[in-house]
Amino acid sequence: MTAVQSPPSATGQIDVKAPAHRVYSLISDLPTMAGCAEEYAGHRWLDGATSARVGARFRGRNQRGFRRWSTLSTITDADAGSRFAFEVTFLGFPIARWQYDLEPAGDGCRVTESTWDRRPAWLRYPTSLATGVWNRAETNTGNIATTLARLKSRAETE
Repeated sequence: MTAVQSPPSATGQIDVKAPAHRVYSLISDLPTMAGCAEEYAGHRWLDGATSARVGARFRGRNQRGFRRWSTLSTITDADAGSRFAFEVTFLGFPIARWQYDLEPAGDGCRVTESTWDRRPAWLRYPTSLATGVWNRAETNTGNIATTLARLKSRAETE
């Protein structure tokens, strides 16, 4: 498990009336998350990986309006029912960490989605230009709220 010391640049929480193991299975299923996430549009497993496990790598496809870009991600945490996380890079440079934490809450679980902007200062302008997002923390806060609402709906109706 990877420990993160600094506060996230964007985060959100939602209570879901479904068991943590069920919600985790949705979060760790990348095609499902492509249907829930705002910018993440799909993936391709790399190096023979076929599922989410620590060390597995995938090429993520992202989209915002007409803008499209890809990143390389490595799964760092895959604790069923508890945490799923991955580190994102572009051309070998750190971009972000995405993390989903689950904890018991009421008759289901609380899901916390967080991200840490890892871009070096000099990389912020070109990546903002490429994605059309100039305030990444603000945009990710909104994207997280949308993603969590879609995840909740899916987990509670399936």
